Amino acid sequence: MHYDTDREILHQACRWLSAGQRVALVTVARTWGSSPRPAGSLLLMRADGIHLGSVSGGCVEEDLVRRYKHNQLATGYPTVVDYGVDHQQASRLGLPCGGRLELVIEQLDDPAPLQLLLEKIQRGELVTRRVCLRSGEVNLHPAGRNEEFSYNNNELRKVFGPNWHMLLIGAGHLSQYVAQLGVMLNYHVILCDPREEYQHTWTNDAVAFTSAMPDDAVLSMAQHPRSIVLALTHDPKLDDMALMQALTQDIFYVGALGSRRNNMARRERLLKIGVNPKQLEKLHAPVGLPIGSHTPPEIAVAILAEITATRHQVLLKTRDLLLYG
Repeated sequence: MHYDTDREILHQACRWLSAGQRVALVTVARTWGSSPRPAGSLLLMRADGIHLGSVSGGCVEEDLVRRYKHNQLATGYPTVVDYGVDHQQASRLGLPCGGRLELVIEQLDDPAPLQLLLEKIQRGELVTRRVCLRSGEVNLHPAGRNEEFSYNNNELRKVFGPNWHMLLIGAGHLSQYVAQLGVMLNYHVILCDPREEYQHTWTNDAVAFTSAMPDDAVLSMAQHPRSIVLALTHDPKLDDMALMQALTQDIFYVGALGSRRNNMARRERLLKIGVNPKQLEKLHAPVGLPIGSHTPPEIAVAILAEITATRHQVLLKTRDLLLYG
């Protein structure tokens, strides 16, 4: 099971609705300036004031809950509201200067459509939930891997499910922590290890496991631009197989564990077995941001931090800050 925030909110909505609670779902539809939460973020709230998730730093949530308790929101069709339209309101609500949010609030009545969505996510499907703002009608559609959140005056479309894949080579101690963080960040995580002695020690049921050879696993499970391959075994026979295949594919991020000296030797080996210098430039090794990490949990944080920074295109700025102050 993926313990990402969206899925947690869907599960909680089903529980509250099944218990007879009055429940509304809030989606960040559009942002301007320095908004605390990106478009697509969710907040679930009950009429008694209990809520889960967030759309801001806290004050917007308080105002939303107050208005919902007094039947001022989502009484029929989805409600669209603005926050932070001027500096005074933005300051009062704890938004950054110039920050503004446009939110869509839906009244939820039946857990069945949410349960169907959860079942599709559980099967690894990418699903677009489309909300018609004029009628309140909700439909589910298959989503493309590159499909993103979208919103206009007529509809809101949010993609659910993991549209990024993370293939880990090696079922060692570090991989347990990398996998946990990857699942929390809504990656579809796959663990590859053909070594029988390691297969019996893997205990994370939220992660798919394959005993295929690493190069075969890359070919079958990580062949698209939203794939991440991490070689974490310290065994060149396994790591190099995966890296050789991954560096020649259209893969977003390829990383390898090891010291700088070990990675210099690894680069020389990869060049000798057919990886060209341009392809080798894609290799992040040693993998992870230089945050002084030593323990497996710390190293896992450094690895996921670098991947996150790369996804948000702030890696060079982050590295410069850490390396040069």
